Amino acid sequence: QLQLVESGGGLVQPGGSLRLSCAASGFTLNNYAIGWFRQAPGKEREGVSCIRGTGRSTQYADSVKGRFTISRDNAKNSVYLQMNSLKPEDTAIYYCATYRISTIQHMCVMTLARYESWGQGIQVTVSS
Repeated sequence: QLQLVESGGGLVQPGGSLRLSCAASGFTLNNYAIGWFRQAPGKEREGVSCIRGTGRSTQYADSVKGRFTISRDNAKNSVYLQMNSLKPEDTAIYYCATYRISTIQHMCVMTLARYESWGQGIQVTVSS
């Protein structure tokens, strides 16, 4: 069984930082890509970042480049999203998700329909 559980969300002031964690169980990250998505009330779910289970290829949405960093720990089967210089517009429910990736695909993608398994999401609120 595949399971993804997010943690580390909460309330933070503008300019502050949070580190989200995604603990995976029931599979190994080696054969998968992992993504972070977010959804604010009344808005569509959007991709934030993704990373392959092997290698160093990463992708970021333009809105978070230079502020967010995605990483993984294969030994712990976990993925992280370090969020710095947070803005009120970063407020959303954040989800981690995964899909099995072919070895001929060199980059992960943030195409919503491609992801196979999802966590339940965790709230991030940036407000003074």
